[in-house]
Formats: sequence, structure tokens, C-alpha cells
Amino acid sequence: MFIKVGLSDLPPISFAGIRFVVAATILLFVIFWQKIELPKSRRIWMIIIISGLFQFFFNYGLVFWAEQHISSGLAAVLQATIPVFGLILARVYVPEEKITLMKVASILLGIIGVAVIFKEQLQIGGLLSLLGSLAIVVGAFMAAYASVLTKAFGREIHPASLVFGQMFVGLVPLCLVGFISEGNPVNFRWTTSAVVCVVYLAIVGSIIAFWLYYDLLGKIDVTKAMMISLVTPLVAVIVGAIYLGEKLAIQTLFGGLLVLASVGLIVIKPILNRRRVFGL
Repeated sequence: MFIKVGLSDLPPISFAGIRFVVAATILLFVIFWQKIELPKSRRIWMIIIISGLFQFFFNYGLVFWAEQHISSGLAAVLQATIPVFGLILARVYVPEEKITLMKVASILLGIIGVAVIFKEQLQIGGLLSLLGSLAIVVGAFMAAYASVLTKAFGREIHPASLVFGQMFVGLVPLCLVGFISEGNPVNFRWTTSAVVCVVYLAIVGSIIAFWLYYDLLGKIDVTKAMMISLVTPLVAVIVGAIYLGEKLAIQTLFGGLLVLASVGLIVIKPILNRRRVFGL
């Protein structure tokens, strides 16, 4: 929702880049203030560079560009393919994580739920819409790849260091491409809503979200962590109804139940099974 609102004032690539400039600057102060150690290994930095380009340059650059040409609902459904890619990639990089029937069923159920919520926005009209849709899918693959690499090789790195390193790597090409193609940020239309969108996405959508996500990624299967991409659209619809006065259709309730059921299958059910085994 904040991306969509911000795009009415700011060009997409620079918008994404500025968001991460603000976030990385705040994170750097936090790292120095809390004396958090930055990675020193060349191998770790290679992982950070690759995953940072995938997650923060390609994924976000493609998403911000695509949302000019497709509906936010279609973007949400296509981004919901992240766990699908993650399930396959994790089998290669994190061998202990198995592809199970329960995981496959829960992911498919979640994607169906997101599609039901946004069924009226799923039309693709014209070449730019088709390219925008393809861009979202490519971005979803890149995001999944970055998460799997982080899970496989970044478990011992502090989440703040990891987020800062990846974000810095991603923001440099974003800002460079944005400056060349969209001009000097000083000349952008800096309305109050544009500033609010940048600050919100930097602090809540970048620092807090990724810090918590990477902390979680070190504790559970990467496929389970990626289920957030199914829950996010549901939350966005509810927030839109509360703050933007958008109408909640009956299919939103039904699709939301399917999404919650998919998360329950893959996340909550195994926990309940373990509690039952131990007699809790």
C-alpha cells in the first residue's frame, strides 16, 4: 500500500533506492551504537553481495517498476510464488530441509487464497502489464534465492549486520540506475505523503521487517519463513480497508481463511504435533 501511494509522487527505481539509503543510514548508527560486529570473511561478504543484489536490487527494483503497470493485487499473487521457488532452492542449498507433501499442499493453498482475495485484479492488459507480471515473478525468484543463501551461509551473522550489508550492496546500483534514468532526487515531488511512505518503508518495511525475518530464518525452515509472502497481502487488504476506506469483499474473508489455513498447516500443525508427543 505504501509503495502504491508513494509511486504517485516518486519515480520507482529512485523511490526504492532512497528507501534503502534511509534504512541503511539508520542501521549503521544502530550497529555502531550497539557495537555489533560486521562480517570480516571474504566468503561471507561474497554471500552478502550476491544475496544483497538479488534481494534489494533485482527484487525491489523489479517490484517497484512493475507496480506502475499491474495492479497491487496481481503483484501480490505473483509475489506469493516466493515459497514455491524457496522450496525447490532449499532442497539444493539446505539438504536437511525436505520437500514434503504437507509443504507443497500448504503453499498451493496459500497461493489460491491470495488469488481469491484479489480475483478481480488478476487481468493482464497489454505488453507492459505482461512484462510487469514477468518482472514480479523474476523478482520473487531472486528474493527466494537470497533467503535460501542467507539461511545456508549466513546463520552465524548478526541480523543487523546481514541486513545492512545486503541493503548497502543493493542500494548502490538502485540509486545509480535511478539517477541515470529518473534524474536528481532533489528535483522529485517531495510531498508529505511521499516522505511518510519513504520513512515508513525504511523503518518498518526494511529495518524491522528484515531484522525479524533474518532472526526467524536462523531458527526455522526457510520455506516456513517465506510463508510471510502469503500473509502480507492479507494484512495489506485489511490495512487498506481501515485506513483508505477500501471495501472488503466476501471473497477477502474466504481467501483470508485459506491463507491462514495454509500457514497453520506448515507452521502451527508441526508445533502442536510436537507438544502432543511430549504430552504438553
